[in-house]
Amino acid sequence: MNIQTRRFVVQGPVGAIEALEDQPMLAEGGAPRGVAVIAHPHPLFGGTMDNKVVQTLARAFVQCGWRALRFNFRGVGATEGVYDEGRGELQDLLAVIAHGMEGNAAQPLALAGFSFGSFVVSHAVESLGSQNPPQQLVLVGTAASRFSVAPIAPELHARTLVLHGEQDDTVPLADVMDWARPQSLPVTVIPGVAHFFHGQLPLLRSLVVRHLLTQTAP
Repeated sequence: MNIQTRRFVVQGPVGAIEALEDQPMLAEGGAPRGVAVIAHPHPLFGGTMDNKVVQTLARAFVQCGWRALRFNFRGVGATEGVYDEGRGELQDLLAVIAHGMEGNAAQPLALAGFSFGSFVVSHAVESLGSQNPPQQLVLVGTAASRFSVAPIAPELHARTLVLHGEQDDTVPLADVMDWARPQSLPVTVIPGVAHFFHGQLPLLRSLVVRHLLTQTAP
């Protein structure tokens, strides 16, 4: 996707995790803004790190100067292990985050997820707690109807973008609103769009880019 893409392997809790890193084009001597880790949709329904929405999220982060890491959950592609209903997948995500932060724990961290990936990301944010909160958080097509998505801490709301299609037939918008309402967490609704953003990926990318460029870490 990006001319500066490398394939690598992370040692996870049950074996190898297949991953890709997309790097921004930087001026000589420049440094990335941080590392963004992106989680893909449901492993049992064709979700992989090459999903079009996941690739679009990676492009958005790269465009804004972030290193973007995407990976396959256990049992997908060359990643070892078997599907674990989100529990093991959370450990996979945390292993990739640790790898991405290795050698520079102070660098900004961003997390993003699509569908099942958003569910896993929400629990990663909860696990990281106040010691290492993400500077940016992007949740797309959040699987609130199928899984117990963790609430987002109020102090992260200003740095969080929740995007959902009005006509999502996989995760009804009403279920996402039921999850967001008790938190007073804003949801950006894209009119006429279904779960996989067919025909609207450029719009998705532009919305994420706008969020990343207008939000600043405290």
